[in-house]
Amino acid sequence: MTSAAPNLPHHILPLDDGELHYTQAGDGGEAILLIHGSLCDYRYWRWQVPALAERYRVLAPSLRGCWPDRQPHPQAAYRVDAHARDLARLIRSLDLGQGVHVVGHSRGAQVALALAVQAPALCRSLTLADPGFRFDDEPETTPFYAHAVEQLRAGDVDGALEGFIDTVNGADTWRKMVGWFKDMTRDNAMTLLSQILEANTPVRLLDAAALNGPLLLVGGANSPAKYGVRQDRLQQMHPHARRARIALAAHGMNLANPRAFNRAVLEFVDSARAPTVSATVAAAR
Repeated sequence: MTSAAPNLPHHILPLDDGELHYTQAGDGGEAILLIHGSLCDYRYWRWQVPALAERYRVLAPSLRGCWPDRQPHPQAAYRVDAHARDLARLIRSLDLGQGVHVVGHSRGAQVALALAVQAPALCRSLTLADPGFRFDDEPETTPFYAHAVEQLRAGDVDGALEGFIDTVNGADTWRKMVGWFKDMTRDNAMTLLSQILEANTPVRLLDAAALNGPLLLVGGANSPAKYGVRQDRLQQMHPHARRARIALAAHGMNLANPRAFNRAVLEFVDSARAPTVSATVAAAR
């Protein structure tokens, strides 16, 4: 098992049926919650945690089932809605009931949106970076990583990871990736065996449209087009949502251009410190 990232302290929140591992830094009055995407864990935010902690309290969990969770996959509890409930519990356990500024990347963006729907009072603002989820008015499709799952089952871990990473970030990305990133994705490779079980779980249009509060949509300038399409649809629902485009970066924008990503998040959070995100979904259900 790979060691924790340098200078990121490790904490554990006991759950009824497991543990939630997280790191935190900073002692600012308000908190930012960073939610990673597929094949990642809290180490993904190594360039965000210290930078954002200069002005805010920063929380970065490893979602249930991700490193350093030792439980084998597939896991029935490895689901977007379960992740959102875990994070709500984390926020409350740290006496942050007044809410946090939620930042979700890729699959983590769907978890972030689910958290805002489940527990709107806990979300002061919402940042969705390259969300890739399906809306419920769109047809189900074969997951792009279905072949990667078959490779994992056959024991070809690096082949599976190469296919996944190159698909979401561009050809030849895996070959060029630094060692710590490859180690992190290897630590989390088997999560795809669980993720494929919920691959077509949609976001309800009614839920997405009901969000009411500060919203930032972030995209990598070189990200695959599908991520921009998600942002466009969300902006149609929320014309006043802010947009940020991270130059010289694709899907892994916070690693490729961390200064620009951190600046976009900080400027947005600074402007969104007063209100709370709310979702009037009860009547729609």
